[in-house]
Amino acid sequence: RAQLSSPCTSTCAQQTQIRHASLLKRPHRPYQFTQLVTLSDGSTYTQRTTSPQPIFRTTKDTRNHPLWQPSMTSLRNIEEDEAGRLRSFRLRFGRGWDA
Repeated sequence: RAQLSSPCTSTCAQQTQIRHASLLKRPHRPYQFTQLVTLSDGSTYTQRTTSPQPIFRTTKDTRNHPLWQPSMTSLRNIEEDEAGRLRSFRLRFGRGWDA
């Protein structure tokens, strides 16, 4: 926005403008820490994170999760049907729902 600095009469030879710059706020950037991540097999890597915890140990990651390692026999889920609900479901609807 532009303003005249003072009201001027017809005798004023020169007019000056005052320009007010709008202040832009800097974006909020949180402080980041360096964190050592230890995977379940013992391998490690470092990452930048906002968590102040210096070491993070994972129990489930890509090395021991059946979604990423479906062929590992130690990770396969063994069904326990103690109440008999799976057996009754299979008798009623068949085994087509089994993955």
